[in-house]
Amino acid sequence: MGISKAHASAVLVLFALEACTLDGYTAAVYEHSVVLSEDTEVPVSPEEALMLMYKNLAILEVAIKEAARQGAHIIVTLKDGIYGWVFPRETIYPYLEDIPDTQMDWIPCADPARFAPSPVLERLSCPARNNCVYVVANMGDKKPCNSSDPRCPSDGHYQYNTNVVFDGKLVTRYHKYNLFVTEKQLNYPKGPEFVTSFGYFGIFTCADILHDPAGVLACRFQTDAILFPTAWVNTLPLLSVVQFHSAWAMGMSVNFLSANLHNSTLDVTGSGIYGIYTLDGPKACFYNTEMGNGHLLVTELTSLPRPSPNYPAVNWKLRASRIEQLPSNNHHFSGVICHDLFSFMELTEPEGNCAICRQDLCCHPSYKMAEKQKDDIYVLSTFDGLHVAKGGYYLQIFTLLKCESTDRNMCGQPAETAQTKFEMFSLSGTFGTNYVFPEVLYGGVQLAPREFQVLTDGHLISRSGTSKPVLSVALLERGYEKDLSHTEQASP
Repeated sequence: MGISKAHASAVLVLFALEACTLDGYTAAVYEHSVVLSEDTEVPVSPEEALMLMYKNLAILEVAIKEAARQGAHIIVTLKDGIYGWVFPRETIYPYLEDIPDTQMDWIPCADPARFAPSPVLERLSCPARNNCVYVVANMGDKKPCNSSDPRCPSDGHYQYNTNVVFDGKLVTRYHKYNLFVTEKQLNYPKGPEFVTSFGYFGIFTCADILHDPAGVLACRFQTDAILFPTAWVNTLPLLSVVQFHSAWAMGMSVNFLSANLHNSTLDVTGSGIYGIYTLDGPKACFYNTEMGNGHLLVTELTSLPRPSPNYPAVNWKLRASRIEQLPSNNHHFSGVICHDLFSFMELTEPEGNCAICRQDLCCHPSYKMAEKQKDDIYVLSTFDGLHVAKGGYYLQIFTLLKCESTDRNMCGQPAETAQTKFEMFSLSGTFGTNYVFPEVLYGGVQLAPREFQVLTDGHLISRSGTSKPVLSVALLERGYEKDLSHTEQASP
């Protein structure tokens, strides 16, 4: 897939961290319960906005210091962690700062008066400098413009959701490219901004992970790790936070540092440090829908350049394309998952081999339930098409899925509990690309480390019987070349 340098740079920032030219490094992510404005619709003064941001920055400073005490070289913090979310365009403005170009070689902590007042940048720069740790944070950037720019908004400035990285100095910045439907107060970026050197780190934000060219570039530039501030609502059955992010790291064979915000009321929780694909699964993971506070994760990671003999490439359609057509059964019906119409086939027998096809995608599962519980209905489901509800991106999906209840009309709705364990399962499919993400999720929204593997012929297979009841086993493929472009999507 051809990607121009300008297109690539607008979406993914790549940069080098000195610590990460070592054989290994210690990484941290922090999930934070954000102090929020009482009413984001009400305008506030710059002083009032700063007072709120200082409360959150004080919490982040404590986490940064603790991560450094535990030996972290880098800490990733969450999206919207400094001032919150869902602002109108007008009322978010006092929370924004004009973030200078990173080529200016600026240390805000040492020279705060060099540019326009930047108290937030200073408060992020100082703990990074004082604790000898790289700090990744998410904040708001503003850039003035005028009528000579045909894209200039009517209020005379651009507003960007922005990731910044400090080691004291402002190392890099990244403007979020793929805006979510609730981010109408923000603008799409247009300019190139990346620095490359030996030992790449990539950085992008939240919904960027679902879109072109984040996945393509993670492979093309062979990044050592992805740094990922996010504010991700758990979306079962296929896009729960730890479920999808761990699968993305495994599918891309890349270290992945994901820091989510924490809000139990909105079902927003789940952060992790996911190592390059090993049988050990996630290096560190946090998911808690009940406790009110956030959590710091710290663990060691290995820097492993790719490609590597230890991590051979997977041909995701090889096995499925070699299988002779197997019989299907007559228990087909349709259902909806995340606004998309899926083909379902009920598993009426406790074990079997079969096939299920949808347009260009043919999938081949084998399974054996340990003892099927009467209240658990399982289906095979497929989707091959454009997901248009929240962003116009192309998916091929094959999943073995536990239904929410014994009512087949509820299949595809979020389910968090199950009672049936499996003695074995295997999935493969005739996917159109190698951008495939393997998921295995147990009851209680728990991952399944060391209990499954992906073979080089595109075969997702259990290593033994499952230790817990199964919610879903899935393969999600992204067909980036078939996505809608930004000009075809509704733009804020």
